[in-house]
Amino acid sequence: MLLAQLQALGVRRGDVLLVHSALSKVGASAQNLIEALLTAVGPAGTLVMPSMADDDDVPFDRAHSNCRAVGLVADTFWRMPGVLRSDSPHAFAAHGPLAARITAPHPVDVPHGLDSPPGRVYQLNGSVLLLGVGHDANTTIHVAENIAGVRYRQPKYATVLEHGRPKRFEYGETDHCCERFAFLDTWLGEKQRLGQIGGAQARLAQSRDIVEAALARLREDETVFLHAAGTCAECDAARAGMP
Repeated sequence: MLLAQLQALGVRRGDVLLVHSALSKVGASAQNLIEALLTAVGPAGTLVMPSMADDDDVPFDRAHSNCRAVGLVADTFWRMPGVLRSDSPHAFAAHGPLAARITAPHPVDVPHGLDSPPGRVYQLNGSVLLLGVGHDANTTIHVAENIAGVRYRQPKYATVLEHGRPKRFEYGETDHCCERFAFLDTWLGEKQRLGQIGGAQARLAQSRDIVEAALARLREDETVFLHAAGTCAECDAARAGMP
């Protein structure tokens, strides 16, 4: 059933597919969902999922660090045979012929720029599948923010290993509550396909369509994704980082 639903939604063999998911909404096992996704894209396709560290105070270890914060599907996926995982606190995991390219080293201080796994999916004309989650979980919109050169930032840190020793790496990240990413549901219009995968609402769109729709508004107003000042602590913190 899951495979037929994915195909009906528009997932095709050979796709580069970045998936964000909430398994509790789908109502299947993580293994069954991943197998359906891998079958849907086929051996010529590449499946990608977020795989970032749960704890910023612990050095990231791609062979052992959990990623439970981004869901059981993602935390199951990186452990599977043949899956590659990038060596970064902002890691992504991938399986398929383009996995090595997508999970190649990427900078810690720009988690979702062009030189990042979601940025590479964008450049490869891949697709984004949201299963049981909305666009607030869509890391590809952060790629658009990076391309647009938005100036808002929040202070962040990650712990990395330098010469075998833990080091706190501090940087400014384009981050906020992300609730207003929901505008993409309207902005994408017919370029976004809606459907049902298991018990979850599903959204499927081309990464380039997502970025282009977001860029069009960001170029008119770089704070379009931030709540009005004084109404959201996270958005206020991002505004405070603007020059």
